[in-house]
Amino acid sequence: MEKEKLSRFLSQKKLKEVLEKSQRKNILVVGDVILDNYIYGDVSRISPEAPVPVVEVKEESFTAGGAGNVALNIKSLGGNVFLIGGIGKDTNGEILTHIIKEKGIETFFLKRSLSSTITKTRIIGRDQQIVRIDREKRKEISDKEVKQIIGKIDEIVNNKIDGIIVSDYGKGIITKKLINYLIDIKKKRGIILCIDPKIQHFTYYKNVTCLTPNKKEAAEGMKENNPESKNEIIKLGKKIKKKLKSEILIITLGKQGMILFDRKNNIFHIPSVAKEVYDVTGAGDTVIASFTLTFSQTKDEVISSIIANLAGGIVVGKLGTAVVTSEELEKFFEKNLNSEYIKIEK
Repeated sequence: MEKEKLSRFLSQKKLKEVLEKSQRKNILVVGDVILDNYIYGDVSRISPEAPVPVVEVKEESFTAGGAGNVALNIKSLGGNVFLIGGIGKDTNGEILTHIIKEKGIETFFLKRSLSSTITKTRIIGRDQQIVRIDREKRKEISDKEVKQIIGKIDEIVNNKIDGIIVSDYGKGIITKKLINYLIDIKKKRGIILCIDPKIQHFTYYKNVTCLTPNKKEAAEGMKENNPESKNEIIKLGKKIKKKLKSEILIITLGKQGMILFDRKNNIFHIPSVAKEVYDVTGAGDTVIASFTLTFSQTKDEVISSIIANLAGGIVVGKLGTAVVTSEELEKFFEKNLNSEYIKIEK
């Protein structure tokens, strides 16, 4: 194992250049969109009815989660983004659509009568999440709906797309037929295809550009025990690359950062640069968004993984589903330039 300073791979000047040039890129996001609802309040007593805290509500907010959060992160970094997903014919679907369109993001949402808009409500007291309430009706999209999505993808791809992200939360939008179609586009047109995978669909993702599972998803997707040591994670990563033939694999490790398996079969451990961890909600969305956007410009997976790791380190320091900006990345990078090391595994 070798250790190299972060500055060997990426300079402040190079980061600024990458971020500026990435703003010209066009990214398509396909996947499960989620409405994230946050209820904030004060907690000063325990309920007399049951041993649970009483939250006195002070504020409520809504934002886009899942594929919606991926799209918001790309937009926040200055990229152009088009979002395809599904919502219910309900009020929450209208709220979610408004949030996305308000940011200037073009959308194509299937309005599904047999499914409700996926909504996750988090109740937070004293900056701590107390409980999460999920409202959803999972139903895989029909062949007719798949054809509708494919028709829209064809239209978008013909208008110049630099990368495609699949944000799979297992809520019904992503099917084997749709993934196979996207893989075919990747092969024929040479478009980058990056996948944030769901465990039950793991075998769908063969021959993609990049996979970004966390450690748990990587292990369960391969039907193996959760790896404990770095050597076990590396062994698991090699198995995934061999089985799925992904060009690039990034296994995210939470507080331990991420391990990158590049196209030349080099392995890099990029340590976490998070200074404070308040909330990991949506961190994976930020990682795949920042990686795909910058990789579409750099074609350098090491540089783009470093940037994605920095972006993830910023959003976990924020409460709730959050995005990162180019300005935040540049400031955060400057603070960590000389203190962080990348480990090159042998």
